[in-house]
Amino acid sequence: MSGAESMSRRAFVAWLLAVAACALALRLAFPTADPPWRATVGVVWHDEGAWVHNARNRALFGAWVQDAWNPMYVAPVFTALEYASFAVFGVGVWQARLVSELMGLASVLLVAFGVARLAGRVAGVFAGALLATNYVYLMYNRAALMEATMVALMVASWYGYVRAQESARWGALAAACALLAYFSKAAAAFFVVALAVEALAALWLRDAGNERARTAARATLAGLAGCGLIALFVFVIPNWTEYRFYNWQMSVTRKPSYDLASLRDRITWFPIAHDIFTRMWFVVFVGGIGALGWLARFRRLTGPHRLLLLWIALGATELILHDVGNERRFIFFIPPLVAVSAVVLGRDRTLVGQEVGGLSRRQALLALPIVIFALYVLAGALVRLAFIYEIGPGVRWSAATALVCTVLLYATWPAAPKLLAERGWGVRDAALLCALVAAGQIAQFGQWAAGRTYKNYQASVALGKHLPTGTLVHGKLANGLSLENRIRPIFVGRGFGNYEDRKVRDDVRYILTYIYPRVGYEGPVIEDVLQAYPNRRIIVTFDVAETTTGNDRAALIDKFGGVAGPGGGIGRARD
Repeated sequence: MSGAESMSRRAFVAWLLAVAACALALRLAFPTADPPWRATVGVVWHDEGAWVHNARNRALFGAWVQDAWNPMYVAPVFTALEYASFAVFGVGVWQARLVSELMGLASVLLVAFGVARLAGRVAGVFAGALLATNYVYLMYNRAALMEATMVALMVASWYGYVRAQESARWGALAAACALLAYFSKAAAAFFVVALAVEALAALWLRDAGNERARTAARATLAGLAGCGLIALFVFVIPNWTEYRFYNWQMSVTRKPSYDLASLRDRITWFPIAHDIFTRMWFVVFVGGIGALGWLARFRRLTGPHRLLLLWIALGATELILHDVGNERRFIFFIPPLVAVSAVVLGRDRTLVGQEVGGLSRRQALLALPIVIFALYVLAGALVRLAFIYEIGPGVRWSAATALVCTVLLYATWPAAPKLLAERGWGVRDAALLCALVAAGQIAQFGQWAAGRTYKNYQASVALGKHLPTGTLVHGKLANGLSLENRIRPIFVGRGFGNYEDRKVRDDVRYILTYIYPRVGYEGPVIEDVLQAYPNRRIIVTFDVAETTTGNDRAALIDKFGGVAGPGGGIGRARD
């Protein structure tokens, strides 16, 4: 490898320090600003207070459980980290977001180090730079939501598995981090399965690996079994009723439909409903095509390469089976796509390997379902721009485009893959491409920063001036606006979280809800509470930012219309 294509240890450290500084600056800048609302990435700001509810309870009032909304049974790891931040720095918006910011930084460095071990230092720097600046990933790293912690622990697990190929004890760390990701958010269950499947594959594909790889696989499987038993007896069984309710009844059986029509919709909406693949199309293209190329030599891939493929494939399967309606569910695709892209750009420097061109058309047809879905995702991420947020036309035209591309690909086989297999760039060209992509992502951040607002933070501070410590306030929005004051929010979910007694809580004098863009905008359940108290009166309103207008209003409402009721006196009425 020439000097232009290699990188010294000193240069690698210097570049990684620069990447880390950039990543940290982007994540820590403007810590209390509102998440994007003009061009949203799916961050729902009032969910921040809801998901840190138990950690806030413990920090302010000395007990984890204060009411019937307890997400610590969904996300005990995330809850513990949030409590640690609150215990050290106090309760507040920036303190809640600090966990995601630091976990996001850790994931950037771990992806860079992992890719460097797989594909060289140049590829490692590419991976770190692409992940550090990815706009959607960055914005979720800036929000006090579970996704950043979950994904960072998945990255840590993958990195542990990379290291396990040389030293088996890292396999136990890979297993532990995978389970910690699951206990940060249950959506990571597919990754635990992916790690187990990969370890089993490493044992089965004996001709594809060496004894070290098999030893790493055995250590990983043992770690999954051991850590799983610890989690089972320490957390799951002692809290079985709550665990089962929050992780099965609330998260699985309550939400998705599993009929054929629903599955069809989730498949076809996959690249159409959200902006995420459009915003990072370069990485989706390079990583997606590169991953297809890896399939041709699946048996000869190393375990960490296979784990990246399983991460993407099983993650997509999980979403199709469960839910594609929320953009936050797609965040876990970003690190593996970045990792594959960095390997392709920094080491392979060709979109697909020579093995693909050597396949017969009949052999290639075995991958037809995967190929057509991958091309549908690539086409959909661009075609949808002509029908932005119109699902039907986006689906039809994207499907037609993918079908045409698929027919052309197989009709010209093997000419097309041979063309893609040609080395078309050097390391400087790849570095320039990465720099341009990173600059484009940073430009999106700059656009957000230039128009940033602080309405939600200011509303939370203002609410604390109207209500004294310990005041009970009904509604999901009460959780959202609870981080800069000491109220006691009473969350109300659809079928969970203080739902059963929502109409008879006379001890809770106040309701906090949207009045613009419409009353009860955060969800229909709050309307039940409002209707149960017809004499209610608005005490004060607050500017907040949620919809694309940014001109939304929340109202603090007295259920009893200002007349002294079971909840005692009212706060000062201001506007």
